[in-house]
Amino acid sequence: MADPKQHHYDVIRRPIITEKSTLVAEENKIVFEVSIDSDKKTIKEAVEALFKVEVTKVNTLLQKGKTKRFKGHLGRRNDVKKAIVTLAEGQSVDISTGL
Repeated sequence: MADPKQHHYDVIRRPIITEKSTLVAEENKIVFEVSIDSDKKTIKEAVEALFKVEVTKVNTLLQKGKTKRFKGHLGRRNDVKKAIVTLAEGQSVDISTGL
């Protein structure tokens, strides 16, 4: 039988730590890179199970991969799905420490 915690790690790939994500962190929001086929319900369940917090809202966006040149040849970056998770008032997650 598959470990249910492993399933949550398949949904949430990594936290995104950028300038913009640290600005929205002040509004009690966290930004994660998630799997392309995950939906808002599974993202909410995974965050609540892994970090033991209450999630009030999940917003998702799909960032299309850019076309880039690699040593003169055309290449394409992968598409990335991001989730902006709003936590309940008074809840917080320290994403700088590992799980």
